[in-house]
Amino acid sequence: MDYQAASIIGAAGMAVQKMHADISAMNLANAGSTRPPGALPYRAARVVVQTVAVPSFGSLMQSGQLSGRLMLPQVAGIVTVDSTPRMMHEPGHPHADERGFVAYANVDTLSEMVTIMNATRAYEANIAGMSATRAMALKALEIGGQR
Repeated sequence: MDYQAASIIGAAGMAVQKMHADISAMNLANAGSTRPPGALPYRAARVVVQTVAVPSFGSLMQSGQLSGRLMLPQVAGIVTVDSTPRMMHEPGHPHADERGFVAYANVDTLSEMVTIMNATRAYEANIAGMSATRAMALKALEIGGQR
């Protein structure tokens, strides 16, 4: 078993999930933001994830051939969601338009909270996987040292 590859995969997954949580937290922080008439309101952001093939160390050592490849998750970018802002009728608000409507950010707080919870659980799963890999490697060293 390639313990180093398991750790690399876990670390890459943790980095992606941290970015998911960070972007969702930023969206939640701006959920109540408004905009003056004529300006663009805050638009919710999303993380785009892709997998990239990375040659494993073991495959590089086998006759220089890249037979085994590691597929790692990676943040490809951050995109904004194109949707209409939430319009609330608040005639006394300083950012109200001529009809008394205020444009709020297009952030769905429920979906952002679910995204944060999913990212947290996936982050924890990556930690558990890395801990199990470490425990197996230590046990293998312990067994090998008894001979």
